[in-house]
Order: sequence, then C-alpha cells, then structure tokens
Amino acid sequence: MPPGGKPTVRSRRLGAALKRHREAAGIDQASAAEAILKSVSKVSRLEGGLTSASALEVRTLLDRYSVDDPKERARLEGWAKTGNQRGWWLDFQETVTPDYADHITLENDATHIRSWQTALIPGLLQTPEYAESVISAGPCFLTPERIKGLMQVRQERQKRIEEGGVQFAAVIWEPAITSLASHPALAVPQWQRLLDASQRHNVTVQMLPISASRAAGAAGPFVSFSFGDEPIVEAVAVENLPNTSVIEAPDDLALYVNAFDGLRSSALSPEETADRILQLLKGTPCSTEERP
Repeated sequence: MPPGGKPTVRSRRLGAALKRHREAAGIDQASAAEAILKSVSKVSRLEGGLTSASALEVRTLLDRYSVDDPKERARLEGWAKTGNQRGWWLDFQETVTPDYADHITLENDATHIRSWQTALIPGLLQTPEYAESVISAGPCFLTPERIKGLMQVRQERQKRIEEGGVQFAAVIWEPAITSLASHPALAVPQWQRLLDASQRHNVTVQMLPISASRAAGAAGPFVSFSFGDEPIVEAVAVENLPNTSVIEAPDDLALYVNAFDGLRSSALSPEETADRILQLLKGTPCSTEERP
C-alpha cells in the first residue's frame, strides 16, 4: 500500500490505466473483483491508487478486460512490479519533500520529458554552479547542508540525460539564457553545458525568442512526461512557490500538449539555437529580434 494510504504517482498511474481498460471493456467493478478474488472495495482502492496491485492481479485483470497489446501488458505489469521499489531519492529524505519526490518519480519512470522554462535553465541541464545560485536564491532559507543535498539530488537526476535513458526536449525563453551575460562566471559554463547537451542524440534544446512574447505568455513553466514507446503525455508537473502540482486529467493534459506544440513551433530551431549560444560564448550577441 502507498505510505499512509496516500496515492503515489506510480499507484495513481496504474490505477487510472486499469480503470480505463475496465470501462473500455464495459465491465463493472464487481466483475473485476470476482476475477481477482477480491472485494469491490479492493478494486475501487486499486483504481484510485490507494492500494497496490501484484503483477499477477494486473495480468488477471488485463485478461478479463481482453487487453491483448503485449507492450501495454508489459508496461502495466512492470508498474506493479516496481511500484514498491525504493528509489535512489529516498536516500535524501531530509532534503526531498514529498512533492519533489513525486516529480523525481515521474522523471525517473519517463521515456519522454518536455520542459518549458521562462526564467531558468531546466534543472536537468544546469551546471553545479548555476544550480547552487538558483537554489540559494529561493524564497526559503536553506542551510548549507540542505543546499548541498539539493545539489546532489539535481546531479543524480541529470544521470538519466547523460545515460541516454530518456528523450528530453526543452524550450527556454530567451531571457533565461541571455540574462546570464551579467554573470560571466556562471554564464560561460552554463552556455557550454546547453551547447554540449544539444549535441546528444536524446536531447533537443530550443530558444524561444523575445519577439515571440505572445507564445511565451500562453503558459507558465511546466514539465510533461510520457511513459511508453510513444510520446503520449500522461502527466504534467507545474511548480508553484509552495509545492509542485501533478496534473493527470486527460482534458487538462491536452491543453499542455497544445501549449508545448505552440511553443516549439514558435521557437528557434535546434540548429539556430546552437548558433545563438555559440554567438553568446564568443561574446558577439545578436538579438533574435533581427531574425527575418
């Protein structure tokens, strides 16, 4: 069972998927409960993410729902097997809040991640120096030990990018990149990190020019996650000052998918973005306002 009976992002994803397949098959909860020899309450709690399911229970339910797609079956059975596995971030329990842990769980499980940032470089692409400056400038007082812990967590998160285990696409508003020019000690290594990351086969970096301010205002910063072979968005994380909200309702997800598609189409191409960063590194800024 999820700790304290509170749904985790993993249990919610599994429960929602099982509910979707049950309803598509036209089967009620009573019939589902009969299939796994459990109570209707168990099925209800499972679909709500309040209790975990064994791989055998998931396999039996998928049989009952006539779900034949081998990839979908393997995916959901895999979620059941790993639902209670300990994540590396639990070694940082004094540093990682529950909301942050949810975000890292999504990140760790994802096959595709898309990030839109208006004021900061995405955490997965930050240098240690830049990360420290961002963490230290936050609204809450943090001890040196907490700052050190958060930096370690950020570096651990970046291993997914470095190992090529996830496809990552970032759209970053121009001021978040160019404003670093006033801090050369931070700017040069961070620009180089962005340039190096953009050369990876699993990373796409695009700058949204200042001239596209209307597109930039379409949505605040967010990160979307996909968990299968296809980049179908299944969760979105939106950061607020006090916490991180995870959005999973299909209608709401569609809004973020449309927003990211609009941002990406309004942004410089990956090649143009790399050229722009090279210009910054060479100290010859060229405003994107001049772009034809």
